[in-house]
Amino acid sequence: METKTNKQKVGLMLLALLSIFGLVLLWLPGSYFDEGPPMCLSVILLKRECYGCGMTRGVMHLIHFEFEQAWMYNKLAFVVFPLLVYMILWEIWRRFFKRN
Repeated sequence: METKTNKQKVGLMLLALLSIFGLVLLWLPGSYFDEGPPMCLSVILLKRECYGCGMTRGVMHLIHFEFEQAWMYNKLAFVVFPLLVYMILWEIWRRFFKRN
């Protein structure tokens, strides 16, 4: 059974990794993922785009406030990105500020 201090250490490590990941995405240019072959199995196997196609590029452009480019790549990025931010903030709040 984990003690409270071990859970806090895991939470801090998770927060540090998420922070580093976020900073790296901010440091990279918005067009970093724009080039290259498609990675989606739907495109590779069926030659059809799915609802998730372009999501990484769309979210990357949203992070850099390039709304027109984000809209062009995937309109659902405007739903997914705020939900992702909300889920990360909720997890931080739940781990560090919620009292049981």
